[in-house]
Amino acid sequence: MPTKKAILSLYRDFAVAPIDERLYGSFIEHLGRAVYGGVYQPGHPAADSDGFRGDVLELIRDLHVPVIRYPGGNFVSNYFWEDGVGPAESRPRRLDIAWRSTEPNLVGIGEFARWCEKAGAEVMMAVNLGTRGVTDACNLLEYCNHPGGSLYSDMRVSHGAKEPYSIKTWCLGNELDGSWQVGHKTAEEYGRLACQTAKAMKMFDPDIELVACGSSSSTTQTFPQWESTVLGHTYDCVDYISLHQYYGKRGEDTANFLAKTVNMEYFIKTVAATCDYVKAKKRSKKTMMLSFDEWNVWYHSNQTDDDIMKNRPWQVAPALIEDHYTFEDALLVGLMLITLLKNCDRVRMACLAQLVNVIAPIMTEPDGPAWVQPTYFPFLHVSNYGRGTSLRPVLSCGKHDTRDFTDVSDVDAAAVYDEESGALTVFAVNRDLENNAEFRVDLRGFPGMRPVEHIFMASDDLTARNCAAGCAVRPQRSVVSPMDGGVYDCVIKKASWNVLRFSK
Repeated sequence: MPTKKAILSLYRDFAVAPIDERLYGSFIEHLGRAVYGGVYQPGHPAADSDGFRGDVLELIRDLHVPVIRYPGGNFVSNYFWEDGVGPAESRPRRLDIAWRSTEPNLVGIGEFARWCEKAGAEVMMAVNLGTRGVTDACNLLEYCNHPGGSLYSDMRVSHGAKEPYSIKTWCLGNELDGSWQVGHKTAEEYGRLACQTAKAMKMFDPDIELVACGSSSSTTQTFPQWESTVLGHTYDCVDYISLHQYYGKRGEDTANFLAKTVNMEYFIKTVAATCDYVKAKKRSKKTMMLSFDEWNVWYHSNQTDDDIMKNRPWQVAPALIEDHYTFEDALLVGLMLITLLKNCDRVRMACLAQLVNVIAPIMTEPDGPAWVQPTYFPFLHVSNYGRGTSLRPVLSCGKHDTRDFTDVSDVDAAAVYDEESGALTVFAVNRDLENNAEFRVDLRGFPGMRPVEHIFMASDDLTARNCAAGCAVRPQRSVVSPMDGGVYDCVIKKASWNVLRFSK
């Protein structure tokens, strides 16, 4: 098989930024089988005393997800948080008009906070700024964070939670730039509401961090004017602005599909530049950070979803947005993770959307096991080995053009160095579908490094999938060779995900 050459040079002083662990966050929405039948299923053989599936929790703990966004998503824009507190048997059933489903409210704030504790994660709470506003957001904050002695904190105590949940990260609504959103607003309308809500919430608890809604994709008609207008109102009172982006494969070849992180990079850089424009306009000393709190591949399930919502609405936990991912999708997820690492100086938080059943790396069978999709593994590797400082990669390799993109690198890579442990990890994807790559990692700037392992995923079948019966797509390990004068040489296969681990 023909090979091409790629050289990655890394230097300690060429750093992007220390990585905020919240870059490896995720998302659970009251949508489809994410909650009911996903994380929560009383009566299942693997369920614990609270009704949470232990097999799912075990897979999530392995991912070391630090923060999980909740309860939406589109769901939150018409959500009444009061429905999900108090005795479960007395909670109302509501029609969720976002996903045309019936919400039984058996899981609410208390249950989700308890589940997050078991999963080793913190809650990232979203407030309803679609159909509700300042008062309701403050009431929810009081319920969650105040120790006691007030109306809503005493209500929480009466519900069995003496200690506050101490939620520190809050999203001010969801995708309110989108016409599909319940309570859709113009940038002026949303910016003013978000500003007033943020001010009130920070008067109550000045230690919380707030995320304003950015554009719901890089292709919306209002991008990036939306960011400019919203930040004109909120720059001084929020800490992050959000980005959302999903990629699908529709009438295009694999080369173009795997090049879509070129667009992701453009999206991040454009939002950051817009933030800096507002910073300059306001003569501010604060640099606005970004929260990429929805990102993933999403396209396999669209026709099924349309049928359920249009023709069979108002079910409890119908199977919505259950993409069954391919090896090809895992490569793009790996590339998206690499893009986040290379931009972690501005993208401080990110949420893989979502975590269980709904466009998720983890799937469940109603009366059977939990199992993992091909996309689980790149996220597992980066979350586990991508802790430390992101290094700025100096990469020399071939380039190619696709239908929508030019000068796409054949290989894309990111690297993370952990000073405390002395570990250095390289994450790389060979986008070339025909050629292996002779991959040289120049670590002369890190004396004393030795190779530990080379994990990779490769397949001749880009459409290969996993299922409950077994994993057709899973990581393998390659034999490592010794360093030669501070340089490591290996071969990375065509169309492959690679993790190269080094240590002193």
